[in-house]
Amino acid sequence: MNYLAEYERWLASESLTAEEREELESIRGNDTEIRERFFAPLSFGTAGLRGVMGPGLRRMNGHVVRQATRALGTLILREEGLAEKGAVIACDCRNHSMEYAWDAARVLAAMGIRVRIFDTLRPTPELSFAIRFYGAAAGINITASHNPKEYNGYKVYWSDGAQLPPEHASQVAQAMEEIDVLADLPLAEKDDERILRIGAEADEAFLASCLRQSILPETVEKAALRIVYTPFNGAGAKLVPQALARLGVRDLRCVAEQMDPDGDFPTCANPNPEFEVGFERALDLAKREQADLIIGTDPDSDRLGLMVKDRSGEYRLLSGNQAGVLFLDYVFTARKEKGTLPEAPVALKSIVSTEMARAVAEHYGAEMEDTFTGFKFLAERMKVHETDGKTVLFSFEEAIGYAFGTAVRDKDAVTAAVMAAEMASYHALHGKTLLDRLEELYDLLGRYAEETISLVMPGVDGLSRMKALMDSLRKEPPKTLGGDRVLRVRDYLTGESCDAEGRTGLLPMKGADMLYFDLASGGVFIIRPSGTEPKVKCYLQVRGKNRSDCARQLKALGDYARSLQ
Repeated sequence: MNYLAEYERWLASESLTAEEREELESIRGNDTEIRERFFAPLSFGTAGLRGVMGPGLRRMNGHVVRQATRALGTLILREEGLAEKGAVIACDCRNHSMEYAWDAARVLAAMGIRVRIFDTLRPTPELSFAIRFYGAAAGINITASHNPKEYNGYKVYWSDGAQLPPEHASQVAQAMEEIDVLADLPLAEKDDERILRIGAEADEAFLASCLRQSILPETVEKAALRIVYTPFNGAGAKLVPQALARLGVRDLRCVAEQMDPDGDFPTCANPNPEFEVGFERALDLAKREQADLIIGTDPDSDRLGLMVKDRSGEYRLLSGNQAGVLFLDYVFTARKEKGTLPEAPVALKSIVSTEMARAVAEHYGAEMEDTFTGFKFLAERMKVHETDGKTVLFSFEEAIGYAFGTAVRDKDAVTAAVMAAEMASYHALHGKTLLDRLEELYDLLGRYAEETISLVMPGVDGLSRMKALMDSLRKEPPKTLGGDRVLRVRDYLTGESCDAEGRTGLLPMKGADMLYFDLASGGVFIIRPSGTEPKVKCYLQVRGKNRSDCARQLKALGDYARSLQ
Protein backbone atom coordinates (compact mmCIF):
# COMPACT_ATOMS: atom_id res chain seq x y z
CA MET A 1 0.00 0.00 0.00
CA ASN A 2 1.19 3.53 -0.86
CA TYR A 3 0.98 5.02 2.63
CA LEU A 4 1.55 8.59 1.46
CA ALA A 5 -1.29 8.32 -1.06
CA GLU A 6 -3.56 6.85 1.61
CA TYR A 7 -2.64 9.71 3.94
CA GLU A 8 -3.64 12.25 1.33
CA ARG A 9 -6.85 10.34 0.61
CA TRP A 10 -7.84 10.60 4.25
CA LEU A 11 -7.11 14.32 4.34
CA ALA A 12 -9.27 14.81 1.24
CA SER A 13 -12.20 12.86 2.69
CA GLU A 14 -15.32 14.66 3.86
CA SER A 15 -15.80 11.93 6.49
CA LEU A 16 -13.13 13.35 8.77
CA THR A 17 -14.03 15.55 11.72
CA ALA A 18 -12.28 18.88 12.14
CA GLU A 19 -10.21 17.44 15.00
CA GLU A 20 -9.14 14.43 12.92
CA ARG A 21 -8.14 16.65 10.01
CA GLU A 22 -6.16 18.93 12.30
CA GLU A 23 -4.29 15.98 13.81
CA LEU A 24 -3.40 14.57 10.40
CA GLU A 25 -2.27 17.98 9.14
CA SER A 26 0.01 18.24 12.18
CA ILE A 27 2.07 15.24 11.00
CA ARG A 28 2.54 16.45 7.41
CA GLY A 29 6.15 15.92 6.43
CA ASN A 30 6.73 13.40 9.22
CA ASP A 31 7.31 10.34 7.08
CA THR A 32 7.79 7.98 10.02
CA GLU A 33 4.53 8.95 11.69
CA ILE A 34 2.57 8.87 8.42
CA ARG A 35 3.96 5.46 7.60
CA GLU A 36 3.06 4.13 11.07
CA ARG A 37 -0.55 5.23 10.60
CA PHE A 38 -1.11 4.29 6.97
CA PHE A 39 1.23 1.49 5.82
CA ALA A 40 -1.48 -1.15 6.47
CA PRO A 41 -4.83 -1.53 8.24
CA LEU A 42 -5.20 -2.97 11.71
CA SER A 43 -5.39 -6.74 11.47
CA PHE A 44 -8.76 -8.28 12.37
CA GLY A 45 -8.17 -11.58 14.13
CA THR A 46 -10.08 -13.82 16.51
CA ALA A 47 -9.47 -11.19 19.20
CA GLY A 48 -10.89 -8.50 16.90
CA LEU A 49 -9.00 -5.21 16.63
CA ARG A 50 -6.72 -3.34 19.00
CA GLY A 51 -4.55 -0.28 18.48
CA VAL A 52 -3.58 3.23 19.47
CA MET A 53 -6.47 5.68 19.10
CA GLY A 54 -6.35 8.43 16.49
CA PRO A 55 -7.07 9.11 12.81
CA GLY A 56 -5.39 6.72 10.42
CA LEU A 57 -5.79 3.38 8.72
CA ARG A 58 -3.74 1.63 11.41
CA ARG A 59 -5.40 3.35 14.35
CA MET A 60 -8.54 2.80 16.40
CA ASN A 61 -11.19 5.35 15.45
CA GLY A 62 -14.84 5.62 14.52
CA HIS A 63 -14.15 4.95 10.85
CA VAL A 64 -12.51 1.60 11.60
CA VAL A 65 -15.22 0.70 14.13
CA ARG A 66 -17.99 1.38 11.62
CA GLN A 67 -16.15 -0.54 8.90
CA ALA A 68 -15.68 -3.58 11.17
CA THR A 69 -19.29 -3.44 12.33
CA ARG A 70 -20.60 -3.30 8.79
CA ALA A 71 -18.49 -6.38 8.03
CA LEU A 72 -19.83 -8.17 11.11
CA GLY A 73 -23.36 -7.24 10.07
CA THR A 74 -22.90 -8.96 6.72
CA LEU A 75 -21.91 -12.12 8.60
CA ILE A 76 -25.01 -11.93 10.81
CA LEU A 77 -27.28 -11.40 7.81
CA ARG A 78 -26.00 -14.49 6.02
CA GLU A 79 -28.04 -16.79 8.23
CA GLU A 80 -31.80 -16.47 8.47
CA GLY A 81 -33.11 -15.44 11.88
CA LEU A 82 -29.85 -14.02 13.26
CA ALA A 83 -30.83 -10.41 12.56
CA GLU A 84 -33.75 -10.73 14.97
CA LYS A 85 -31.56 -12.38 17.61
CA GLY A 86 -29.21 -9.47 17.08
CA ALA A 87 -26.14 -8.37 18.98
CA VAL A 88 -25.28 -7.21 22.48
CA ILE A 89 -22.87 -4.28 22.78
CA ALA A 90 -20.82 -3.21 25.78
CA CYS A 91 -17.84 -0.98 26.47
CA ASP A 92 -15.27 -0.19 29.14
CA CYS A 93 -14.01 3.08 30.63
CA ARG A 94 -11.60 4.07 27.87
CA ASN A 95 -11.76 7.35 26.06
CA HIS A 96 -14.20 7.12 23.11
CA SER A 97 -15.45 3.67 24.19
CA MET A 98 -19.08 4.70 24.56
CA GLU A 99 -18.88 6.71 21.34
CA TYR A 100 -17.56 3.69 19.45
CA ALA A 101 -20.18 1.43 21.07
CA TRP A 102 -22.94 3.68 19.77
CA ASP A 103 -21.31 3.82 16.33
CA ALA A 104 -21.49 0.02 16.25
CA ALA A 105 -25.10 -0.02 17.47
CA ARG A 106 -26.23 2.51 14.86
CA VAL A 107 -24.51 0.65 11.99
CA LEU A 108 -26.13 -2.66 12.90
CA ALA A 109 -29.57 -1.14 13.45
CA ALA A 110 -29.37 0.56 10.06
CA MET A 111 -28.73 -2.88 8.55
CA GLY A 112 -31.94 -4.18 10.13
CA ILE A 113 -30.23 -6.01 12.98
CA ARG A 114 -31.61 -5.85 16.52
CA VAL A 115 -29.20 -4.34 19.05
CA ARG A 116 -29.05 -4.41 22.84
CA ILE A 117 -26.58 -1.91 24.27
CA PHE A 118 -25.63 -1.44 27.93
CA ASP A 119 -26.60 1.93 29.35
CA THR A 120 -23.12 2.48 30.85
CA LEU A 121 -19.79 0.67 30.98
CA ARG A 122 -19.82 -2.99 32.06
CA PRO A 123 -17.25 -5.72 32.85
CA THR A 124 -16.29 -7.79 29.82
CA PRO A 125 -17.49 -11.07 31.39
CA GLU A 126 -21.00 -9.63 31.71
CA LEU A 127 -21.09 -9.16 27.95
CA SER A 128 -20.15 -12.81 27.43
CA PHE A 129 -22.88 -13.82 29.88
CA ALA A 130 -25.48 -11.46 28.37
CA ILE A 131 -25.09 -12.88 24.86
CA ARG A 132 -26.37 -16.25 26.04
CA PHE A 133 -28.79 -14.72 28.53
CA TYR A 134 -30.57 -12.84 25.73
CA GLY A 135 -30.04 -15.52 23.09
CA ALA A 136 -28.17 -13.06 20.85
CA ALA A 137 -26.32 -14.00 17.69
CA ALA A 138 -23.21 -11.97 18.47
CA GLY A 139 -21.61 -9.46 20.80
CA ILE A 140 -19.30 -6.47 20.51
CA ASN A 141 -17.12 -5.09 23.27
CA ILE A 142 -15.26 -1.81 22.92
CA THR A 143 -12.21 -2.37 25.11
CA ALA A 144 -8.43 -2.58 25.09
CA SER A 145 -8.35 -4.68 28.25
CA HIS A 146 -5.14 -3.95 30.17
CA ASN A 147 -3.33 -1.93 27.48
CA PRO A 148 -2.05 1.61 28.14
CA LYS A 149 -4.44 4.56 27.99
CA GLU A 150 -3.59 5.38 24.37
CA TYR A 151 -5.23 2.14 23.17
CA ASN A 152 -8.72 0.99 22.44
CA GLY A 153 -10.08 -2.15 20.86
CA TYR A 154 -13.00 -3.95 19.26
CA LYS A 155 -13.70 -7.51 20.46
CA VAL A 156 -16.32 -9.64 18.76
CA TYR A 157 -18.20 -12.59 20.27
CA TRP A 158 -20.47 -15.22 18.77
CA SER A 159 -23.70 -16.78 20.02
CA ASP A 160 -21.96 -19.13 22.47
CA GLY A 161 -20.59 -16.16 24.43
CA ALA A 162 -17.02 -16.86 23.33
CA GLN A 163 -14.82 -14.72 21.14
CA LEU A 164 -15.38 -15.07 17.43
CA PRO A 165 -14.31 -18.46 16.00
CA PRO A 166 -11.37 -18.29 13.56
CA GLU A 167 -13.50 -19.08 10.51
CA HIS A 168 -15.95 -16.28 11.34
CA ALA A 169 -13.10 -13.88 12.11
CA SER A 170 -11.66 -14.64 8.68
CA GLN A 171 -15.01 -13.88 7.05
CA VAL A 172 -15.27 -10.55 8.88
CA ALA A 173 -11.70 -9.67 7.87
CA GLN A 174 -12.49 -10.48 4.24
CA ALA A 175 -15.67 -8.39 4.34
CA MET A 176 -13.71 -5.46 5.79
CA GLU A 177 -11.43 -5.52 2.77
CA GLU A 178 -14.46 -4.91 0.57
CA ILE A 179 -15.68 -1.90 2.58
CA ASP A 180 -13.99 1.49 2.20
CA VAL A 181 -12.98 2.59 5.71
CA LEU A 182 -13.98 6.15 4.79
CA ALA A 183 -17.36 5.18 3.34
CA ASP A 184 -20.36 7.18 4.51
CA LEU A 185 -22.22 4.22 6.00
CA PRO A 186 -25.91 4.46 6.95
CA LEU A 187 -26.46 5.09 10.67
CA ALA A 188 -29.71 4.60 12.57
CA GLU A 189 -30.82 7.18 15.11
CA LYS A 190 -30.13 6.39 18.76
CA ASP A 191 -33.86 6.12 19.45
CA ASP A 192 -34.38 3.62 16.63
CA GLU A 193 -36.85 0.90 17.69
CA ARG A 194 -34.27 -1.77 16.88
CA ILE A 195 -31.93 -0.42 19.60
CA LEU A 196 -32.76 -1.53 23.15
CA ARG A 197 -30.94 -0.35 26.25
CA ILE A 198 -29.84 -2.87 28.87
CA GLY A 199 -29.85 -2.02 32.54
CA ALA A 200 -30.19 -3.71 35.92
CA GLU A 201 -31.89 -6.89 34.71
CA ALA A 202 -28.66 -8.18 33.12
CA ASP A 203 -26.64 -7.11 36.16
CA GLU A 204 -28.86 -9.09 38.51
CA ALA A 205 -28.74 -12.21 36.35
CA PHE A 206 -24.97 -11.96 35.97
CA LEU A 207 -24.36 -11.40 39.69
CA ALA A 208 -26.56 -14.39 40.52
CA SER A 209 -24.50 -16.48 38.10
CA CYS A 210 -21.25 -15.32 39.72
CA LEU A 211 -22.46 -16.20 43.22
CA ARG A 212 -23.60 -19.66 42.09
CA GLN A 213 -19.91 -20.54 41.73
CA SER A 214 -19.40 -20.03 45.46
CA ILE A 215 -18.82 -23.35 47.22
CA LEU A 216 -18.43 -22.58 50.95
CA PRO A 217 -19.78 -19.02 51.32
CA GLU A 218 -20.25 -19.42 55.07
CA THR A 219 -16.47 -19.22 55.50
CA VAL A 220 -16.47 -15.57 54.38
CA GLU A 221 -18.43 -14.13 57.32
CA LYS A 222 -16.68 -16.47 59.75
CA ALA A 223 -13.18 -15.40 58.69
CA ALA A 224 -14.13 -11.69 58.48
CA LEU A 225 -11.09 -10.77 56.41
CA ARG A 226 -10.33 -7.14 55.64
CA ILE A 227 -10.07 -6.77 51.87
CA VAL A 228 -8.85 -3.85 49.76
CA TYR A 229 -10.22 -3.55 46.23
CA THR A 230 -9.24 -1.40 43.26
CA PRO A 231 -10.72 -1.38 39.73
CA PHE A 232 -7.94 0.93 38.45
CA ASN A 233 -10.57 3.49 37.36
CA GLY A 234 -12.22 0.79 35.27
CA ALA A 235 -15.42 -1.18 34.81
CA GLY A 236 -14.94 -3.42 37.85
CA ALA A 237 -16.28 -0.68 40.11
CA LYS A 238 -19.70 -1.32 38.63
CA LEU A 239 -20.20 -4.85 40.00
CA VAL A 240 -17.24 -6.25 41.97
CA PRO A 241 -18.07 -4.47 45.27
CA GLN A 242 -21.69 -5.61 44.93
CA ALA A 243 -20.62 -9.20 44.28
CA LEU A 244 -18.31 -9.23 47.29
CA ALA A 245 -20.97 -7.71 49.54
CA ARG A 246 -23.52 -10.33 48.46
CA LEU A 247 -20.98 -13.05 49.15
CA GLY A 248 -20.71 -11.85 52.73
CA VAL A 249 -17.63 -9.61 52.76
CA ARG A 250 -18.30 -7.02 55.47
CA ASP A 251 -14.94 -5.25 55.63
CA LEU A 252 -14.23 -4.08 52.09
CA ARG A 253 -12.04 -1.00 51.67
CA CYS A 254 -12.12 0.39 48.12
CA VAL A 255 -9.39 2.69 46.79
CA ALA A 256 -11.61 5.78 46.54
CA GLU A 257 -9.58 7.69 43.96
CA GLN A 258 -9.65 4.69 41.61
CA MET A 259 -13.38 3.95 41.80
CA ASP A 260 -14.52 6.50 39.22
CA PRO A 261 -14.19 5.39 35.58
CA ASP A 262 -11.49 7.37 33.80
CA GLY A 263 -9.86 6.40 30.51
CA ASP A 264 -6.79 8.49 31.32
CA PHE A 265 -6.05 6.31 34.37
CA PRO A 266 -4.73 9.31 36.30
CA THR A 267 -3.96 7.41 39.50
CA CYS A 268 -1.85 4.53 38.18
CA ALA A 269 1.09 4.37 35.80
CA ASN A 270 0.00 0.99 34.47
CA PRO A 271 -3.62 -0.19 34.87
CA ASN A 272 -2.61 -3.85 34.67
CA PRO A 273 -2.97 -5.93 37.86
CA GLU A 274 -0.44 -8.38 36.48
CA PHE A 275 2.29 -6.01 37.74
CA GLU A 276 2.87 -4.53 41.18
CA VAL A 277 3.47 -1.00 39.87
CA GLY A 278 -0.28 -0.49 39.39
CA PHE A 279 -1.06 -1.37 43.01
CA GLU A 280 0.65 1.65 44.59
CA ARG A 281 -2.55 3.28 45.92
CA ALA A 282 -4.03 -0.05 46.98
CA LEU A 283 -0.84 -0.94 48.85
CA ASP A 284 -0.87 2.35 50.73
CA LEU A 285 -4.45 1.73 51.81
CA ALA A 286 -3.80 -1.91 52.71
CA LYS A 287 -0.83 -1.01 54.88
CA ARG A 288 -2.74 1.72 56.69
CA GLU A 289 -5.73 -0.54 57.29
CA GLN A 290 -3.77 -3.76 57.86
CA ALA A 291 -5.78 -5.57 55.17
CA ASP A 292 -5.44 -9.31 54.65
CA LEU A 293 -5.91 -9.34 50.88
CA ILE A 294 -5.73 -6.92 47.96
CA ILE A 295 -7.86 -7.54 44.86
CA GLY A 296 -7.34 -5.59 41.64
CA THR A 297 -9.23 -5.85 38.36
CA ASP A 298 -8.07 -4.42 35.04
CA PRO A 299 -9.97 -1.68 33.15
CA ASP A 300 -12.53 -4.04 31.58
CA SER A 301 -12.60 -6.33 34.62
CA ASP A 302 -11.75 -9.57 32.88
CA ARG A 303 -8.34 -10.01 34.55
CA LEU A 304 -7.69 -10.21 38.28
CA GLY A 305 -4.57 -9.62 40.35
CA LEU A 306 -4.06 -10.65 43.98
CA MET A 307 -1.66 -9.35 46.63
CA VAL A 308 -1.38 -11.31 49.86
CA LYS A 309 0.09 -10.27 53.20
CA ASP A 310 2.87 -12.61 54.25
CA ARG A 311 3.94 -13.56 57.78
CA SER A 312 6.26 -10.54 57.99
CA GLY A 313 3.45 -8.14 57.16
CA GLU A 314 4.64 -7.39 53.63
CA TYR A 315 2.36 -7.81 50.59
CA ARG A 316 3.34 -10.11 47.76
CA LEU A 317 1.81 -10.16 44.30
CA LEU A 318 0.79 -13.61 43.14
CA SER A 319 1.65 -14.46 39.55
CA GLY A 320 -1.13 -15.64 37.27
CA ASN A 321 0.27 -19.15 37.48
CA GLN A 322 0.38 -19.11 41.29
CA ALA A 323 -3.15 -17.76 41.57
CA GLY A 324 -4.37 -20.28 39.00
CA VAL A 325 -2.86 -23.16 40.96
CA LEU A 326 -4.41 -21.88 44.21
CA PHE A 327 -7.85 -21.43 42.62
CA LEU A 328 -7.68 -24.92 41.12
CA ASP A 329 -6.64 -26.44 44.43
CA TYR A 330 -9.40 -24.60 46.30
CA VAL A 331 -12.16 -25.61 43.88
CA PHE A 332 -11.29 -29.27 44.28
CA THR A 333 -10.66 -29.04 48.03
CA ALA A 334 -13.92 -27.22 48.75
CA ARG A 335 -16.06 -29.36 46.45
CA LYS A 336 -14.60 -32.51 47.93
CA GLU A 337 -15.37 -31.21 51.43
CA LYS A 338 -18.92 -30.27 50.46
CA GLY A 339 -19.51 -33.46 48.48
CA THR A 340 -20.16 -31.71 45.16
CA LEU A 341 -17.15 -32.95 43.19
CA PRO A 342 -18.54 -34.43 39.94
CA GLU A 343 -17.59 -37.87 38.65
CA ALA A 344 -15.63 -36.64 35.64
CA PRO A 345 -14.14 -33.25 36.58
CA VAL A 346 -12.08 -31.37 34.01
CA ALA A 347 -9.84 -28.33 34.31
CA LEU A 348 -8.52 -26.32 31.37
CA LYS A 349 -5.42 -24.21 30.94
CA SER A 350 -3.58 -22.51 28.12
CA ILE A 351 -0.55 -24.45 26.97
CA VAL A 352 1.82 -21.71 28.17
CA SER A 353 0.47 -21.88 31.73
CA THR A 354 2.27 -23.74 34.49
CA GLU A 355 2.54 -27.51 34.45
CA MET A 356 2.07 -27.40 38.22
CA ALA A 357 -1.64 -27.05 37.50
CA ARG A 358 -1.58 -30.48 35.84
CA ALA A 359 0.04 -31.91 38.95
CA VAL A 360 -2.71 -30.37 41.11
CA ALA A 361 -5.49 -31.74 38.90
CA GLU A 362 -3.97 -35.22 38.84
CA HIS A 363 -3.58 -35.13 42.63
CA TYR A 364 -7.37 -34.81 42.85
CA GLY A 365 -7.98 -37.41 40.14
CA ALA A 366 -9.11 -34.82 37.60
CA GLU A 367 -8.26 -34.35 33.94
CA MET A 368 -6.23 -31.32 32.85
CA GLU A 369 -6.46 -30.19 29.21
CA ASP A 370 -4.22 -27.77 27.34
CA THR A 371 -5.42 -25.35 24.68
CA PHE A 372 -3.74 -22.69 22.61
CA THR A 373 -3.28 -19.26 24.20
CA GLY A 374 -6.47 -17.21 24.29
CA PHE A 375 -9.69 -17.76 26.16
CA LYS A 376 -11.57 -18.44 22.94
CA PHE A 377 -9.78 -21.80 22.79
CA LEU A 378 -10.64 -22.58 26.40
CA ALA A 379 -14.25 -21.66 25.59
CA GLU A 380 -14.27 -24.11 22.68
CA ARG A 381 -13.40 -26.93 25.06
CA MET A 382 -16.11 -25.79 27.49
CA LYS A 383 -18.60 -26.14 24.66
CA VAL A 384 -17.35 -29.61 23.75
CA HIS A 385 -17.65 -30.86 27.32
CA GLU A 386 -21.25 -29.70 27.62
CA THR A 387 -22.26 -32.78 25.66
CA ASP A 388 -19.74 -35.45 26.66
CA GLY A 389 -20.61 -35.99 30.31
CA LYS A 390 -17.57 -34.19 31.68
CA THR A 391 -17.80 -31.12 33.93
CA VAL A 392 -15.44 -28.19 33.49
CA LEU A 393 -14.87 -26.70 36.93
CA PHE A 394 -12.10 -24.19 36.27
CA SER A 395 -10.19 -22.67 33.36
CA PHE A 396 -7.24 -20.30 33.41
CA GLU A 397 -4.35 -18.74 31.57
CA GLU A 398 -1.16 -17.43 33.13
CA ALA A 399 -1.93 -13.83 32.13
CA ILE A 400 -4.21 -13.55 35.22
CA GLY A 401 -7.33 -14.77 33.42
CA TYR A 402 -9.72 -17.15 35.22
CA ALA A 403 -13.16 -18.66 34.66
CA PHE A 404 -15.20 -20.78 37.07
CA GLY A 405 -17.73 -23.13 35.54
CA THR A 406 -19.02 -22.40 32.03
CA ALA A 407 -21.66 -19.66 32.35
CA VAL A 408 -19.10 -17.11 31.17
CA ARG A 409 -17.03 -18.02 28.12
CA ASP A 410 -14.28 -15.49 28.74
CA LYS A 411 -11.96 -14.35 31.50
CA ASP A 412 -14.10 -13.29 34.46
CA ALA A 413 -12.60 -11.09 37.16
CA VAL A 414 -15.97 -10.52 38.85
CA THR A 415 -16.46 -14.19 39.70
CA ALA A 416 -12.72 -14.54 40.35
CA ALA A 417 -12.95 -11.76 42.96
CA VAL A 418 -15.76 -13.66 44.68
CA MET A 419 -13.76 -16.88 44.66
CA ALA A 420 -10.57 -15.14 45.81
CA ALA A 421 -12.35 -13.75 48.87
CA GLU A 422 -13.87 -17.14 49.63
CA MET A 423 -10.61 -19.01 49.08
CA ALA A 424 -8.62 -16.66 51.31
CA SER A 425 -11.33 -16.92 53.99
CA TYR A 426 -11.32 -20.72 53.87
CA HIS A 427 -7.57 -20.94 54.38
CA ALA A 428 -7.64 -18.24 57.07
CA LEU A 429 -10.07 -20.37 59.07
CA HIS A 430 -7.46 -23.14 58.84
CA GLY A 431 -4.76 -20.79 60.12
CA LYS A 432 -3.12 -20.23 56.74
CA THR A 433 -2.60 -17.47 54.21
CA LEU A 434 -2.69 -18.14 50.48
CA LEU A 435 1.11 -18.04 50.54
CA ASP A 436 1.14 -20.73 53.23
CA ARG A 437 -1.11 -22.94 51.10
CA LEU A 438 1.11 -22.39 48.07
CA GLU A 439 4.14 -23.57 50.03
CA GLU A 440 2.19 -26.65 51.13
CA LEU A 441 1.49 -27.42 47.49
CA TYR A 442 5.18 -27.03 46.63
CA ASP A 443 6.04 -29.48 49.42
CA LEU A 444 3.42 -31.90 48.12
CA LEU A 445 3.96 -31.65 44.36
CA GLY A 446 7.43 -30.19 43.84
CA ARG A 447 8.89 -26.71 43.49
CA TYR A 448 7.80 -25.01 40.27
CA ALA A 449 8.65 -21.51 39.04
CA GLU A 450 7.72 -19.53 35.96
CA GLU A 451 8.58 -16.27 34.22
CA THR A 452 7.32 -14.53 31.10
CA ILE A 453 9.70 -12.33 29.12
CA SER A 454 8.42 -10.05 26.37
CA LEU A 455 10.65 -9.06 23.46
CA VAL A 456 9.09 -5.82 22.26
CA MET A 457 9.33 -5.24 18.51
CA PRO A 458 7.27 -2.14 17.68
CA GLY A 459 6.87 -0.12 14.53
CA VAL A 460 6.69 -0.89 10.85
CA ASP A 461 9.52 -3.40 11.03
CA GLY A 462 8.17 -5.19 14.10
CA LEU A 463 6.11 -7.80 12.27
CA SER A 464 8.96 -8.71 9.95
CA ARG A 465 11.39 -8.95 12.88
CA MET A 466 9.03 -11.28 14.74
CA LYS A 467 8.62 -13.47 11.68
CA ALA A 468 12.37 -13.58 11.08
CA LEU A 469 13.00 -14.68 14.67
CA MET A 470 10.45 -17.50 14.51
CA ASP A 471 11.73 -18.59 11.09
CA SER A 472 15.33 -18.76 12.35
CA LEU A 473 14.36 -20.87 15.37
CA ARG A 474 12.46 -23.26 13.13
CA LYS A 475 15.30 -23.53 10.65
CA GLU A 476 17.99 -24.12 13.28
CA PRO A 477 16.45 -25.12 16.64
CA PRO A 478 18.92 -24.77 19.51
CA LYS A 479 20.36 -27.98 20.95
CA THR A 480 20.60 -26.45 24.43
CA LEU A 481 18.79 -23.61 26.19
CA GLY A 482 20.41 -21.93 29.16
CA GLY A 483 22.76 -24.87 29.50
CA ASP A 484 19.86 -27.32 29.55
CA ARG A 485 19.64 -29.96 26.83
CA VAL A 486 16.63 -29.79 24.50
CA LEU A 487 14.85 -33.16 24.42
CA ARG A 488 12.11 -32.28 21.97
CA VAL A 489 10.90 -29.38 19.84
CA ARG A 490 7.18 -29.03 19.27
CA ASP A 491 6.11 -26.81 16.36
CA TYR A 492 2.47 -25.96 16.87
CA LEU A 493 2.27 -24.17 13.54
CA THR A 494 2.80 -27.40 11.58
CA GLY A 495 1.60 -29.76 14.33
CA GLU A 496 4.85 -31.71 14.24
CA SER A 497 7.48 -32.55 16.84
CA CYS A 498 11.06 -33.71 16.63
CA ASP A 499 13.19 -35.16 19.45
CA ALA A 500 16.95 -34.96 19.96
CA GLU A 501 17.46 -38.19 17.99
CA GLY A 502 15.56 -36.84 15.00
CA ARG A 503 12.40 -38.89 15.55
CA THR A 504 9.28 -37.05 14.47
CA GLY A 505 5.68 -37.17 15.61
CA LEU A 506 2.32 -35.46 15.30
CA LEU A 507 0.87 -33.11 17.92
CA PRO A 508 -2.79 -33.05 18.96
CA MET A 509 -3.06 -29.36 18.01
CA LYS A 510 -1.72 -27.23 15.20
CA GLY A 511 -2.20 -23.86 13.56
CA ALA A 512 -0.61 -21.54 16.15
CA ASP A 513 2.73 -19.80 15.57
CA MET A 514 4.44 -21.25 18.64
CA LEU A 515 7.55 -23.30 19.40
CA TYR A 516 7.70 -25.44 22.54
CA PHE A 517 11.05 -26.79 23.80
CA ASP A 518 11.00 -29.68 26.30
CA LEU A 519 14.17 -29.61 28.41
CA ALA A 520 16.10 -32.44 30.08
CA SER A 521 15.65 -30.92 33.55
CA GLY A 522 11.87 -31.09 33.19
CA GLY A 523 11.65 -27.41 32.32
CA VAL A 524 9.96 -25.81 29.34
CA PHE A 525 10.79 -22.89 27.03
CA ILE A 526 7.94 -21.61 24.83
CA ILE A 527 8.09 -18.75 22.35
CA ARG A 528 5.26 -17.16 20.36
CA PRO A 529 4.39 -13.79 18.82
CA SER A 530 1.65 -11.97 20.73
CA GLY A 531 -1.71 -11.82 18.99
CA THR A 532 -2.59 -8.36 20.30
CA GLU A 533 0.67 -6.48 20.92
CA PRO A 534 3.95 -5.88 19.02
CA LYS A 535 6.02 -8.34 20.99
CA VAL A 536 7.30 -11.90 21.06
CA LYS A 537 6.56 -13.64 24.34
CA CYS A 538 8.86 -16.20 25.93
CA TYR A 539 7.39 -18.45 28.63
CA LEU A 540 9.88 -20.03 31.01
CA GLN A 541 8.88 -22.91 33.25
CA VAL A 542 11.24 -24.80 35.54
CA ARG A 543 11.05 -27.42 38.26
CA GLY A 544 13.84 -27.55 40.82
CA LYS A 545 14.98 -28.90 44.15
CA ASN A 546 14.26 -25.64 45.97
CA ARG A 547 13.68 -21.91 45.46
CA SER A 548 17.32 -21.11 44.68
CA ASP A 549 17.61 -23.96 42.20
CA CYS A 550 14.53 -22.67 40.36
CA ALA A 551 15.94 -19.13 40.39
CA ARG A 552 19.20 -20.37 38.86
CA GLN A 553 17.36 -22.19 36.07
CA LEU A 554 15.09 -19.23 35.35
CA LYS A 555 18.07 -16.87 35.11
CA ALA A 556 19.80 -19.10 32.58
CA LEU A 557 16.69 -19.40 30.42
CA GLY A 558 15.97 -15.70 30.83
CA ASP A 559 19.45 -14.75 29.63
CA TYR A 560 18.89 -16.83 26.51
CA ALA A 561 15.46 -15.28 25.91
CA ARG A 562 16.82 -11.73 26.17
CA SER A 563 19.62 -12.58 23.75
CA LEU A 564 16.96 -13.03 21.05
CA GLN A 565 15.94 -9.35 21.13
